Amino acid sequence: MTKNIILVGVGGQGTILTTKVLSKGLVELGYDVKMSEIHGMSQRGGTVTTQLRYGEKVYAPNIGEHEADLVVAFEKMEALRALPYLKKGGAIITDVREILPMPVLTGEEEYPEDCLKDLKQTVGDVIVVKAAEKAEELGNVKCQNICLLGALIKKLGLDGVDWKAIIKDTVPAKVVDVNLKAYDAGREMA
Repeated sequence: MTKNIILVGVGGQGTILTTKVLSKGLVELGYDVKMSEIHGMSQRGGTVTTQLRYGEKVYAPNIGEHEADLVVAFEKMEALRALPYLKKGGAIITDVREILPMPVLTGEEEYPEDCLKDLKQTVGDVIVVKAAEKAEELGNVKCQNICLLGALIKKLGLDGVDWKAIIKDTVPAKVVDVNLKAYDAGREMA
């Protein structure tokens, strides 16, 4: 059976890096993996979405509306934006972090105040992780993505591969230690 995961965030949060780590681990676990990435105005703080499908045999990387088993959101408003892709009975893992988009900063739009409440009313299985807060506490907010990865791996029960070795091989050497701590923290918070 094929699993469909969407990871969504804002440019610079490490959405693509996280998907690459996840892909490497899934391949090591023996799955066929397909991945696609969509860059909105990512360099200007826009949305970045990756779609990952894995299973015994996967023919295409794209996930349509109501097909995602899981959405991982690096920012809570992005979780709301990804809701149309989540299938009935699917789950969301989201950070509580807010990153205000340009229309909100310029006063053209308002940030939805009740994002988490709306998610919980719409989706039965919502895991809220304070990943950015934990990453800052560990000394580098940029390891928020690996914290969320830890929560995702625990949620899916994807043991049987050395995730820490994959993280170590993928992230820059100067931030390996903090990312390994973030991974452990994410697993604990899930």
